[in-house]
Amino acid sequence: EPGSAGSAGGGQDIVWRNVVLMGLLHLGAVYALSLVPRAQVLTLLWAYFCFLMTALGVTAGAHRLWSHRSYKAKLPLRIFLAAANSMAFQNDIYEWSRDHRVHHKYSETDADPHNARRGFFFSHIGWLFVRKHRDVIEKGRKLDFTDLLDDPVVRFQRKYYKSSVVLMCFVIPTFVPWYLWGESLWNAYFLASILRYTISLNVTWLVNSAAHMYGNRPYDKYINPRQNTLVTLGAIGEGFHNYHHTFPFDYSASELGLTFNPTTWFIDFMFWLGLVTDRKQAPKEMIQARKERTGDGSA
Repeated sequence: EPGSAGSAGGGQDIVWRNVVLMGLLHLGAVYALSLVPRAQVLTLLWAYFCFLMTALGVTAGAHRLWSHRSYKAKLPLRIFLAAANSMAFQNDIYEWSRDHRVHHKYSETDADPHNARRGFFFSHIGWLFVRKHRDVIEKGRKLDFTDLLDDPVVRFQRKYYKSSVVLMCFVIPTFVPWYLWGESLWNAYFLASILRYTISLNVTWLVNSAAHMYGNRPYDKYINPRQNTLVTLGAIGEGFHNYHHTFPFDYSASELGLTFNPTTWFIDFMFWLGLVTDRKQAPKEMIQARKERTGDGSA
């Protein structure tokens, strides 16, 4: 599955299966663009809706809830986020969160699964084309992930991951436009599944690549991650990356109040509904002190 670049350590052998599958997926996405003028407007809106759900499954789910524990979610919301995460098809919540915690702890070293010091291509997609560096596996083994497997939702999604991906990432996005408004299965499949999936993958990867290379560093100029507006727009609020690596526990992954952050709005709305508690935040004084101490003076 995309996202797992094999797990043998040692050399950086190329994982040809991933190269071929990703190549085919991207060819399918380019072809799908030619179908856009022939599809019904409702189908395009549905594809976009699926994209937003996919994004939330990663941003509000695997990232802010499960990887960082930056807020708590009641069972119905965790079930929704796990289903949305299966739509994202970027490995199950346990694996995604495990890799992400390793990425934070060992950022920009050989133990970082998508080490940005190895260049844009590697940190974007190339890391999926080679076997994981042995440091990723060795150092990853030392971290504690028991909290993830303590969550029955995470265990259930992991156990039934393949079937949940088939259903959420491919069957439902294709079936709905065909069944509800008579779109062709061909158009529905290529637009709401293939194109939407490919775009959402690349948007997620841009957080690993572009947001580690391009932008300003108002919070900590000594680390690679940066504030990147374009990534923020695509990844619904995940591009404030200098902030996020400086205060990884903050549920907003950005300085509150200033920013375009749909994932934060979603979490806040769920809080209002009573499905979210314990949103963690960096205090204003702490942020200001950090800016003055280690920031690059850009904000």
